[in-house]
Amino acid sequence: MTSVFGADGKNIPCTVIEAGPCVVTQIKNQDVDGYDAIQLAFDDKKEKHTSNALLGHFKKANTTPKRKVVEFKDWEHQYSLGDTVTVDIFNDEDKWVDVTGISKGKGFQGVVKRHGFGGVGGQTHGQHNRLRAPGSMGASSYPSRVFKGKRLAGRTGGDQVKIVNLRILKVLPENNLILVKGSIPGAKGSYLIIEK
Repeated sequence: MTSVFGADGKNIPCTVIEAGPCVVTQIKNQDVDGYDAIQLAFDDKKEKHTSNALLGHFKKANTTPKRKVVEFKDWEHQYSLGDTVTVDIFNDEDKWVDVTGISKGKGFQGVVKRHGFGGVGGQTHGQHNRLRAPGSMGASSYPSRVFKGKRLAGRTGGDQVKIVNLRILKVLPENNLILVKGSIPGAKGSYLIIEK
């Protein structure tokens, strides 16, 4: 994250996103595929790390192999196979976008960090090392099991997260960069999906 100064002199926290250039690798339509969509690919990768099926797919679009391929439905712009999509589609400032990404993985976490539990309580009355414990899990003789979906310790993060209504502060078309107000999911260098 970084920050920029607005017109009123306020310091606005923002995130810089590299958005493109993306190549149109497939155009789906109602007759062949049953729905209308456009498929965009981003970030070059070596041919030796690409399967033959994908090599043929990218060859149809007359482009080099790409790392990330994403489909967008309800596409309002008209493109043909092999065209390049740049940040110019976000040319008007003060537009709002939705950003989807994979959140940072935090590994195995207890219930206090994962679900915000308060722990068992005070340290008196025979409590020993129980401050961050989950507490009772349910009855014993019936149902003799823990119900599915019970909030317990486990792996945290690494989930798909969508942040809606982020404001575009600035578009830098010469560097394919977008400045978005606020934070976005994922670590530095991770892939994102930006939708209007």
